[in-house]
Amino acid sequence: MFGRRSPTSSPAEPTPKGGAGATAPPPAVADAPDAVVDLWSPGQTAARRSVEQLLLERGQVSESHLVQARQVSAQTPGKTLASILLGMQAASEGQILSALAQTLDLAFETPDRSKVDPKAFGLLPSDYVRKNCVLPLRFEGEDDRTLVVGMADPNNVFLVDEVRRRTKRDLRVVVVTTADIARIAEAMAAAAGGSDGTVDDIIKDMAEDDVQVIKEVEKDDVTDLEKMGNESPVIRFVNYLIFDAIKQGASDIHVEPKEKALKVRYRIDGVLFEAMNPPHAMQPSITSRLKIMANLDIAERRLPQDGRIRAVVHGRKVDLRLSTLPTPYGEKVVMRILDNRSINVQLEDLGFSEDSLVIWKNQIDLPHGIVLVTGPTGSGKTTTLYSSLRQMDGNKLNISTVEDPIEYHLASATQVQVHDKIGMTFSAALRSLLRQDPDVVMLGEIRDAETARIAVQAALTGHLVLSTLHTNDAPASVTRLINIGVEPYLISAAVNAILAQRLVRKICPGCKEEFKPTDEMKEFLVMQGFGEVTTYKGKGCDRCRRTGYTGRLGIYELMVMDDAMRDIVTRNPDVNLLRKLAREKGLVCLRDDGFRKVVKGQTTVDEILRVTESAS
Repeated sequence: MFGRRSPTSSPAEPTPKGGAGATAPPPAVADAPDAVVDLWSPGQTAARRSVEQLLLERGQVSESHLVQARQVSAQTPGKTLASILLGMQAASEGQILSALAQTLDLAFETPDRSKVDPKAFGLLPSDYVRKNCVLPLRFEGEDDRTLVVGMADPNNVFLVDEVRRRTKRDLRVVVVTTADIARIAEAMAAAAGGSDGTVDDIIKDMAEDDVQVIKEVEKDDVTDLEKMGNESPVIRFVNYLIFDAIKQGASDIHVEPKEKALKVRYRIDGVLFEAMNPPHAMQPSITSRLKIMANLDIAERRLPQDGRIRAVVHGRKVDLRLSTLPTPYGEKVVMRILDNRSINVQLEDLGFSEDSLVIWKNQIDLPHGIVLVTGPTGSGKTTTLYSSLRQMDGNKLNISTVEDPIEYHLASATQVQVHDKIGMTFSAALRSLLRQDPDVVMLGEIRDAETARIAVQAALTGHLVLSTLHTNDAPASVTRLINIGVEPYLISAAVNAILAQRLVRKICPGCKEEFKPTDEMKEFLVMQGFGEVTTYKGKGCDRCRRTGYTGRLGIYELMVMDDAMRDIVTRNPDVNLLRKLAREKGLVCLRDDGFRKVVKGQTTVDEILRVTESAS
């Protein structure tokens, strides 16, 4: 990706092995034909700095990372320092490409979909854009003869020439990250309707004989079920179902058989929406197809089953965790969509207030102790933990995780899968992991007394342990650990901080409007300490499916264990006493943090009340 010459209209130098921005030409240039000499003629760039030098000057990489990258480069022929730094996660792709753009005298851009010209984008097929990481952005010049294209590999002169031939335009290259190219390409394709159609279009050629529905299928008669699952219309429908759910940003897909109907619902931003109603006769074939994809036993329809589907949607790998549940009208299927993009979020983008963010970063920088994240299922605990782990220096720390299941893959960590059936429990995995010289350990969940005790001992012996609990608020987590069987004095000594969180829907920016609250709501806001404030809501538009909301952000309650709090915990306190003490010491509870986001115009009062009902 880094290391070839600049594709700008002026001649540019080749980059030899060792880093972008180097200027020595190949030794064979002197005897080469004129055309080749023109292609490789070095420009006036002898004093130009390298990518690594620019990153160092900008403070985006440290000298130690650069020394380490040079050592790796010496042992890895053919890889540039820039690519090694990217692999080490010492610098982000955007930082490296920004520096590369400067060395090549090119502009670096972070495009927004609204500023991409659909006519320009339409000059190249969307599949070609994704595959080659080249994004047509807009036209420039007289008669729109110049096409501005974003590229993640601006040194690829062959790709530049091919794009010029395909578009029949003069090109001006700007540098854009692969993530931005994929994001824009997907958004533009979705806006254009993609290649998908309606459900009727997908199954319109399905004749009655295409899928043979058997009202009462004997246990041993599996052949017909397997045949139904492999019929072409069924395959197309299931593929569309997965594609459409991912395109709409769903986290779960529910396929629910009723007595005379079949419902498909998506969970989007934490709320279920009915998406489509396929013909009821398709239920056995859809279920069988999904079971075949997940390598489950299609003959077993009396017991629940769990499996995993690995799919590729627009060149992006997506995992789906599938669960079946027998009902009187057939098997209900629920698929959890595990998309790495959903957890590739920086801590700064999760919704922390400035104070809470600083405190949380300090807590995960501590060398030992337990840091807990609590909340119900679907409250974003995993995202917070993964974002916290990515904040750490994986090159200097041994980061390990124990999970059930491993939902997302983290490059900087060693991840261990729990298998209860063979004795690989949380406690057994954690006990073995502590012999692997870890610095940071992430536990998917503290479920039992043994796991809790081992986690406490690990924290007390010099390890940082991150884990989750299912409690309504931060103070209740102390009581939960005591109820599990951990001695209060151990909790007092080991636990550093507890973060309770929820996810609330954000007001759709496309239809956001000022909202005059009712007298009852005004009175409620005054009771919460907010006087005359301007509130907002989403009117409802196509972008947000007429809900007024799009996307989610977190609301947080961060309780840090100081000396006074540790003394109270040692006495095995009542949860109400602990909660009262925490608030006296300045704890911002979930509802208070939520109302602060209401005042900022990020969400609504109704949304805060919906998710904090049990935490009030």
